[in-house]
Amino acid sequence: MKNVKIIGTGSYLPDNIVSNNDLSSFVDTNDEWISSRTGIKNRRITTGEGTTDIAVNAAKKAIESSKIHPSEIDLILVATISSDNFTPSTSCEVQKEIQADNAMCFDINAACSGFIFALNTATAYIKAGLAKNALVIGVEVLSRLTDWKDRRTCVLFGDGSGAAVISESEEKGIDNFDCKSFGNLSEYLICGGSDLKNPFVNKESDKYIQMNGQEVFKFACGYVPKGIKHVIEKSPYEIEDIDYFVLHQANERIINSIAKRLKIPQDKIYKNISSYGNTSSASIPIALDEMYRKNILKKGHKIIIAGFGGGLTYGVAMITI
Repeated sequence: MKNVKIIGTGSYLPDNIVSNNDLSSFVDTNDEWISSRTGIKNRRITTGEGTTDIAVNAAKKAIESSKIHPSEIDLILVATISSDNFTPSTSCEVQKEIQADNAMCFDINAACSGFIFALNTATAYIKAGLAKNALVIGVEVLSRLTDWKDRRTCVLFGDGSGAAVISESEEKGIDNFDCKSFGNLSEYLICGGSDLKNPFVNKESDKYIQMNGQEVFKFACGYVPKGIKHVIEKSPYEIEDIDYFVLHQANERIINSIAKRLKIPQDKIYKNISSYGNTSSASIPIALDEMYRKNILKKGHKIIIAGFGGGLTYGVAMITI
Protein backbone atom coordinates (compact mmCIF):
# COMPACT_ATOMS: atom_id res chain seq x y z
CA MET A 1 0.00 0.00 0.00
CA LYS A 2 1.19 3.52 -0.84
CA ASN A 3 2.76 5.79 1.77
CA VAL A 4 1.48 9.35 2.12
CA LYS A 5 3.65 12.29 3.13
CA ILE A 6 3.24 16.01 3.81
CA ILE A 7 5.12 17.85 1.06
CA GLY A 8 4.11 21.43 1.84
CA THR A 9 2.42 23.57 4.49
CA GLY A 10 1.05 27.08 4.73
CA SER A 11 -0.91 29.27 7.12
CA TYR A 12 -2.59 32.64 7.20
CA LEU A 13 -3.93 34.83 9.99
CA PRO A 14 -5.70 38.18 9.72
CA ASP A 15 -3.54 41.21 10.53
CA ASN A 16 -5.92 42.50 13.22
CA ILE A 17 -4.54 41.49 16.65
CA VAL A 18 -7.07 41.67 19.51
CA SER A 19 -5.55 41.54 22.99
CA ASN A 20 -7.22 40.59 26.25
CA ASN A 21 -7.11 44.27 27.20
CA ASP A 22 -8.94 45.11 23.97
CA LEU A 23 -11.72 42.72 24.96
CA SER A 24 -12.00 44.31 28.40
CA SER A 25 -13.12 47.54 26.72
CA PHE A 26 -16.50 46.02 25.78
CA VAL A 27 -16.99 42.91 27.95
CA ASP A 28 -16.55 42.36 31.69
CA THR A 29 -13.16 40.64 31.74
CA ASN A 30 -9.45 41.35 32.11
CA ASP A 31 -6.09 40.02 31.02
CA GLU A 32 -5.38 38.15 34.26
CA TRP A 33 -8.76 36.39 34.24
CA ILE A 34 -8.38 35.23 30.63
CA SER A 35 -4.69 34.29 30.61
CA SER A 36 -4.79 32.42 33.94
CA ARG A 37 -7.74 30.28 32.84
CA THR A 38 -6.91 29.73 29.17
CA GLY A 39 -3.31 30.74 28.40
CA ILE A 40 -4.60 33.12 25.73
CA LYS A 41 -3.13 36.62 25.41
CA ASN A 42 -4.09 37.61 21.85
CA ARG A 43 -6.17 36.38 18.96
CA ARG A 44 -6.57 37.40 15.30
CA ILE A 45 -9.98 38.70 14.24
CA THR A 46 -10.85 39.46 10.63
CA THR A 47 -11.94 42.97 9.69
CA GLY A 48 -13.41 41.93 6.36
CA GLU A 49 -11.72 38.82 4.99
CA GLY A 50 -14.08 35.86 4.75
CA THR A 51 -13.49 32.15 5.26
CA THR A 52 -12.66 31.60 1.58
CA ASP A 53 -10.21 34.52 1.53
CA ILE A 54 -8.33 33.20 4.55
CA ALA A 55 -8.35 29.62 3.24
CA VAL A 56 -7.02 30.68 -0.18
CA ASN A 57 -4.09 32.56 1.37
CA ALA A 58 -3.02 29.50 3.39
CA ALA A 59 -3.56 27.22 0.38
CA LYS A 60 -1.34 29.31 -1.89
CA LYS A 61 1.49 29.20 0.65
CA ALA A 62 1.16 25.41 1.04
CA ILE A 63 1.20 24.87 -2.73
CA GLU A 64 4.24 27.12 -3.10
CA SER A 65 5.96 25.14 -0.34
CA SER A 66 5.08 21.82 -2.02
CA LYS A 67 6.55 22.91 -5.37
CA ILE A 68 3.70 21.35 -7.32
CA HIS A 69 1.34 23.12 -9.73
CA PRO A 70 -2.33 23.59 -8.75
CA SER A 71 -3.33 21.52 -11.79
CA GLU A 72 -1.63 18.51 -10.15
CA ILE A 73 -3.99 18.58 -7.17
CA ASP A 74 -6.60 15.82 -7.41
CA LEU A 75 -8.49 16.47 -4.17
CA ILE A 76 -9.28 19.53 -2.04
CA LEU A 77 -10.78 19.01 1.42
CA VAL A 78 -11.67 21.94 3.65
CA ALA A 79 -12.46 21.44 7.33
CA THR A 80 -14.61 24.27 8.68
CA ILE A 81 -17.74 25.10 10.66
CA SER A 82 -17.80 28.72 9.51
CA SER A 83 -18.21 28.72 5.73
CA ASP A 84 -19.15 31.94 3.96
CA ASN A 85 -22.02 30.09 2.27
CA PHE A 86 -23.98 26.88 2.63
CA THR A 87 -23.21 26.33 -1.05
CA PRO A 88 -20.93 26.43 -2.94
CA SER A 89 -18.60 24.72 -0.52
CA THR A 90 -15.50 26.52 0.69
CA SER A 91 -13.41 23.87 -1.06
CA CYS A 92 -15.01 24.67 -4.43
CA GLU A 93 -14.42 28.38 -3.84
CA VAL A 94 -10.77 27.66 -3.03
CA GLN A 95 -10.50 25.53 -6.17
CA LYS A 96 -11.76 28.43 -8.27
CA GLU A 97 -9.33 30.93 -6.75
CA ILE A 98 -6.21 28.75 -7.02
CA GLN A 99 -7.25 27.30 -10.40
CA ALA A 100 -6.90 23.68 -9.32
CA ASP A 101 -9.19 22.63 -12.14
CA ASN A 102 -8.56 18.88 -11.88
CA ALA A 103 -9.53 18.51 -8.20
CA MET A 104 -12.59 16.96 -6.62
CA CYS A 105 -13.70 19.16 -3.71
CA PHE A 106 -15.82 18.88 -0.59
CA ASP A 107 -16.00 20.25 2.94
CA ILE A 108 -15.85 18.38 6.24
CA ASN A 109 -17.54 19.54 9.45
CA ALA A 110 -15.91 17.97 12.49
CA ALA A 111 -15.26 21.21 14.38
CA CYS A 112 -11.89 21.27 16.17
CA SER A 113 -11.08 17.71 15.01
CA GLY A 114 -11.83 18.70 11.42
CA PHE A 115 -8.31 18.97 10.05
CA ILE A 116 -7.40 15.47 11.27
CA PHE A 117 -10.66 14.01 9.95
CA ALA A 118 -9.93 15.66 6.58
CA LEU A 119 -6.31 14.48 6.66
CA ASN A 120 -7.52 10.94 7.39
CA THR A 121 -9.95 11.10 4.46
CA ALA A 122 -7.39 12.49 2.01
CA THR A 123 -4.82 9.90 3.11
CA ALA A 124 -7.34 7.13 2.48
CA TYR A 125 -8.08 8.48 -1.01
CA ILE A 126 -4.37 8.48 -1.89
CA LYS A 127 -3.70 5.03 -0.41
CA ALA A 128 -6.66 3.67 -2.37
CA GLY A 129 -5.25 5.09 -5.60
CA LEU A 130 -8.12 7.58 -6.02
CA ALA A 131 -5.84 10.62 -5.82
CA LYS A 132 -2.16 11.41 -5.97
CA ASN A 133 -1.94 14.91 -4.49
CA ALA A 134 -4.40 16.41 -2.01
CA LEU A 135 -4.77 19.85 -0.48
CA VAL A 136 -6.15 19.74 3.07
CA ILE A 137 -7.21 22.98 4.75
CA GLY A 138 -8.47 23.85 8.22
CA VAL A 139 -10.05 27.31 8.26
CA GLU A 140 -12.32 29.23 10.58
CA VAL A 141 -13.83 32.68 10.91
CA LEU A 142 -15.20 31.99 14.37
CA SER A 143 -15.76 35.69 14.96
CA ARG A 144 -19.00 35.33 12.95
CA LEU A 145 -20.20 32.59 15.33
CA THR A 146 -19.11 34.21 18.59
CA ASP A 147 -21.43 35.98 21.03
CA TRP A 148 -19.31 39.04 21.81
CA LYS A 149 -21.40 39.73 24.93
CA ASP A 150 -20.63 36.33 26.47
CA ARG A 151 -17.33 36.56 28.33
CA ARG A 152 -17.19 32.77 28.81
CA THR A 153 -16.79 32.16 25.07
CA CYS A 154 -15.78 35.39 23.31
CA VAL A 155 -12.37 35.36 25.02
CA LEU A 156 -11.53 31.95 23.54
CA PHE A 157 -11.83 32.12 19.78
CA GLY A 158 -9.84 33.49 16.86
CA ASP A 159 -9.82 33.45 13.06
CA GLY A 160 -7.21 31.79 10.85
CA SER A 161 -6.30 29.03 8.43
CA GLY A 162 -3.68 26.34 7.96
CA ALA A 163 -3.10 24.03 5.00
CA ALA A 164 -1.06 21.03 3.96
CA VAL A 165 -0.37 19.39 0.61
CA ILE A 166 -0.01 15.62 0.92
CA SER A 167 1.16 13.21 -1.73
CA GLU A 168 1.94 9.55 -2.33
CA SER A 169 5.50 8.77 -1.37
CA GLU A 170 8.09 6.03 -1.14
CA GLU A 171 8.88 7.23 2.39
CA LYS A 172 6.87 6.67 5.54
CA GLY A 173 4.77 9.70 6.47
CA ILE A 174 1.18 10.02 7.70
CA ASP A 175 0.07 6.89 9.53
CA ASN A 176 -1.94 5.32 12.35
CA PHE A 177 -5.09 7.39 12.73
CA ASP A 178 -7.61 7.11 15.54
CA CYS A 179 -10.73 9.21 14.87
CA LYS A 180 -13.98 8.84 16.82
CA SER A 181 -17.31 10.64 17.22
CA PHE A 182 -19.68 10.77 20.20
CA GLY A 183 -23.00 12.18 19.03
CA ASN A 184 -24.56 11.38 22.41
CA LEU A 185 -22.40 14.19 23.84
CA SER A 186 -23.31 16.74 21.15
CA GLU A 187 -25.18 19.04 23.56
CA TYR A 188 -21.95 20.15 25.23
CA LEU A 189 -20.73 22.22 22.27
CA ILE A 190 -23.26 23.58 19.78
CA CYS A 191 -23.84 26.41 17.34
CA GLY A 192 -27.20 26.89 15.61
CA GLY A 193 -27.70 27.27 11.86
CA SER A 194 -30.21 29.25 9.87
CA ASP A 195 -33.72 29.82 11.19
CA LEU A 196 -36.44 27.43 10.08
CA LYS A 197 -38.91 29.73 8.33
CA ASN A 198 -41.43 28.57 5.77
CA PRO A 199 -45.22 28.90 5.27
CA PHE A 200 -45.78 26.25 7.96
CA VAL A 201 -43.34 27.14 10.75
CA ASN A 202 -41.32 30.04 12.11
CA LYS A 203 -38.55 28.87 14.43
CA GLU A 204 -35.43 30.78 15.37
CA SER A 205 -32.13 29.12 16.27
CA ASP A 206 -29.27 30.33 18.42
CA LYS A 207 -26.54 31.21 15.95
CA TYR A 208 -23.73 31.60 18.48
CA ILE A 209 -21.35 29.04 19.92
CA GLN A 210 -22.53 27.62 23.24
CA MET A 211 -20.24 25.39 25.27
CA ASN A 212 -20.24 23.48 28.52
CA GLY A 213 -16.56 24.03 29.27
CA GLN A 214 -16.33 21.53 32.13
CA GLU A 215 -17.76 18.69 30.05
CA VAL A 216 -15.53 19.47 27.07
CA PHE A 217 -12.53 19.57 29.43
CA LYS A 218 -13.47 16.14 30.85
CA PHE A 219 -13.97 14.73 27.37
CA ALA A 220 -10.64 15.98 26.03
CA CYS A 221 -8.62 14.91 29.07
CA GLY A 222 -10.31 11.51 29.18
CA TYR A 223 -10.39 10.47 25.52
CA VAL A 224 -7.41 12.19 23.87
CA PRO A 225 -4.79 10.38 26.00
CA LYS A 226 -6.50 7.07 25.12
CA GLY A 227 -6.43 7.97 21.42
CA ILE A 228 -2.75 8.89 21.59
CA LYS A 229 -1.93 5.62 23.34
CA HIS A 230 -3.91 3.68 20.76
CA VAL A 231 -2.06 5.29 17.84
CA ILE A 232 1.32 4.61 19.44
CA GLU A 233 0.37 1.01 20.21
CA LYS A 234 -0.28 0.45 16.48
CA SER A 235 3.29 1.62 15.75
CA PRO A 236 6.69 0.09 16.58
CA TYR A 237 7.40 3.04 18.90
CA GLU A 238 6.96 4.00 22.55
CA ILE A 239 5.66 7.35 23.75
CA GLU A 240 9.24 8.35 24.60
CA ASP A 241 10.18 7.98 20.91
CA ILE A 242 7.81 10.76 19.80
CA ASP A 243 9.67 14.01 19.16
CA TYR A 244 6.73 16.42 19.36
CA PHE A 245 3.05 16.46 20.27
CA VAL A 246 0.88 19.03 18.48
CA LEU A 247 -2.45 19.24 20.30
CA HIS A 248 -5.46 21.34 19.38
CA GLN A 249 -4.91 24.79 20.90
CA ALA A 250 -8.19 25.02 22.80
CA ASN A 251 -7.07 25.83 26.32
CA GLU A 252 -3.62 25.65 27.92
CA ARG A 253 -5.06 23.84 30.94
CA ILE A 254 -6.36 21.05 28.70
CA ILE A 255 -3.02 20.77 26.88
CA ASN A 256 -1.12 20.61 30.18
CA SER A 257 -3.53 18.08 31.66
CA ILE A 258 -3.16 15.74 28.66
CA ALA A 259 0.63 16.08 28.83
CA LYS A 260 0.61 15.31 32.55
CA ARG A 261 -1.57 12.20 32.14
CA LEU A 262 0.80 10.84 29.49
CA LYS A 263 3.95 12.05 31.31
CA ILE A 264 5.06 14.04 28.28
CA PRO A 265 7.78 16.62 29.00
CA GLN A 266 6.76 20.21 28.27
CA ASP A 267 9.58 20.66 25.76
CA LYS A 268 7.83 18.11 23.51
CA ILE A 269 4.50 19.99 23.57
CA TYR A 270 4.12 22.74 20.96
CA LYS A 271 1.98 25.71 22.01
CA ASN A 272 0.94 28.89 20.26
CA ILE A 273 -2.41 29.43 21.97
CA SER A 274 -1.19 32.62 23.65
CA SER A 275 -0.90 34.31 20.24
CA TYR A 276 -3.93 32.97 18.36
CA GLY A 277 -6.49 31.56 20.79
CA ASN A 278 -8.73 28.68 19.73
CA THR A 279 -8.99 28.62 15.93
CA SER A 280 -10.87 25.28 15.87
CA SER A 281 -10.03 23.21 12.76
CA ALA A 282 -7.24 25.64 11.84
CA SER A 283 -5.19 25.33 15.04
CA ILE A 284 -3.23 22.17 14.23
CA PRO A 285 -2.24 23.06 10.63
CA ILE A 286 -1.29 26.59 11.77
CA ALA A 287 0.97 25.04 14.43
CA LEU A 288 2.48 22.57 11.95
CA ASP A 289 3.29 25.33 9.49
CA GLU A 290 4.88 27.41 12.25
CA MET A 291 7.04 24.47 13.27
CA TYR A 292 8.19 23.95 9.67
CA ARG A 293 8.95 27.65 9.19
CA LYS A 294 10.86 27.84 12.47
CA ASN A 295 12.85 24.77 11.41
CA ILE A 296 11.73 22.90 14.53
CA LEU A 297 10.67 19.83 12.55
CA LYS A 298 13.53 17.83 11.07
CA LYS A 299 13.48 14.96 8.60
CA GLY A 300 12.82 11.72 10.47
CA HIS A 301 11.06 13.37 13.41
CA LYS A 302 7.99 11.51 14.66
CA ILE A 303 5.08 13.67 15.78
CA ILE A 304 1.59 13.09 17.14
CA ILE A 305 -1.23 15.48 16.23
CA ALA A 306 -4.48 15.40 18.20
CA GLY A 307 -7.71 17.38 17.90
CA PHE A 308 -10.92 17.37 19.94
CA GLY A 309 -14.14 19.34 19.95
CA GLY A 310 -17.73 19.64 18.75
CA GLY A 311 -19.63 16.49 17.92
CA LEU A 312 -18.16 15.58 20.29
CA THR A 313 -15.19 14.24 18.36
CA TYR A 314 -11.52 13.52 18.63
CA GLY A 315 -8.83 12.63 16.11
CA VAL A 316 -5.23 11.53 16.51
CA ALA A 317 -2.56 10.76 13.90
CA MET A 318 1.13 9.89 13.82
CA ILE A 319 3.33 11.61 11.24
CA THR A 320 6.93 10.94 10.27
CA ILE A 321 8.48 14.10 8.90
